[in-house]
Amino acid sequence: MPQQTTPVVFDTKVIQYQSNIPSPFIWPDDEKPGSDLPDLQAPAIDLNGFHSGDPSIVAESVRAVDEACKKHGFFLIVNHRVDPELAAKAHDYFDVFFGMKLSEKQRAQRKVGDSWGYTSSFTGRFNSKLPWKETLSVRYSSESQCSTIVEDYFVNVLGEDFREMGKFYQEYSEVVNKLSNVVLLGLSLGVGREYFKEFYKGNEAILRWNYYPICQKPDLTLGTGPHRDPTSVTILHQDQIGGLEVFVDEKWHTVTPVPGSFVINIGDTFMALCNGIYKSCKHRAVVNNKTSRKSLAFFIVPHKDRVVSAPASLISADSPRLYPDFTWPTLLEFTQKKRRADLSTIDAFVDWIKQEGGEKNKDQGN
Repeated sequence: MPQQTTPVVFDTKVIQYQSNIPSPFIWPDDEKPGSDLPDLQAPAIDLNGFHSGDPSIVAESVRAVDEACKKHGFFLIVNHRVDPELAAKAHDYFDVFFGMKLSEKQRAQRKVGDSWGYTSSFTGRFNSKLPWKETLSVRYSSESQCSTIVEDYFVNVLGEDFREMGKFYQEYSEVVNKLSNVVLLGLSLGVGREYFKEFYKGNEAILRWNYYPICQKPDLTLGTGPHRDPTSVTILHQDQIGGLEVFVDEKWHTVTPVPGSFVINIGDTFMALCNGIYKSCKHRAVVNNKTSRKSLAFFIVPHKDRVVSAPASLISADSPRLYPDFTWPTLLEFTQKKRRADLSTIDAFVDWIKQEGGEKNKDQGN
């Protein structure tokens, strides 16, 4: 009989002290992290200035975002009016959850095929190129009937003792959701202030906590492997440790933390929505052997019934339509059940849609 291997357990209270890195966490040589990387040239957009309506500030913000999104899809926002205490408290509650014993965190264990819940490095889903992190993901919706959806998750899954935490992250989600910058993106793409604002009305989001523990041999592994976000717009609040890297001009660049800022990046769904004009860029996260790192990502997605289809003004003879119509739930299901989110998710998804459409046409013809 073949020898059965014991699944690796990613318990951060234990594994951060281990000098021998389990083989599922060791990445291929051509994907291992490098050193002495250049800084990513990502503009810092002054939201307070943009919302002031000053024509020169608005024009410069639009120009800077357009240039960055066409090149790599990343920019920062500063002076966004988010209370610094809100961000600080978000990280304090972060420590409460991830400081618990593994068995306690596993009460929120993500079920196979689900998008919400706790994962300890995806050890139950994949067996190679595992990320050196644990995560908690919760669904958010801006619809009025879902005004307590985040709070309800914490209470229903973790218990009444977590109501205050859930209530806080409900508030945090509502504040951060207003930072989506769809108005700014609409102006930079030339479709106007209202187009994406209307499209994302009633939007949903995935709120995800990423905890990257210390690793004794960080040169062997990655906190998050190279990927592109399948979502629309990501709003990331990271601590001051650093670790986010973006692949531009055939080399990796580091995104140095800027105190008080949020990092914004374009995902696959928005890239499809703007007909590929703005780029969903390859990025990853590295770890270190001195201190743990935390980041809180807010992945904005359209309402489940919205059809992702590029506006006619972004399609022409010189810029033909690149992506078929789809809805976010269809792409989400694809990433959960058919393909691990990676560098070519959207291309594989498009091929799958075309294949499914072809099969349906065959069936109808029989």
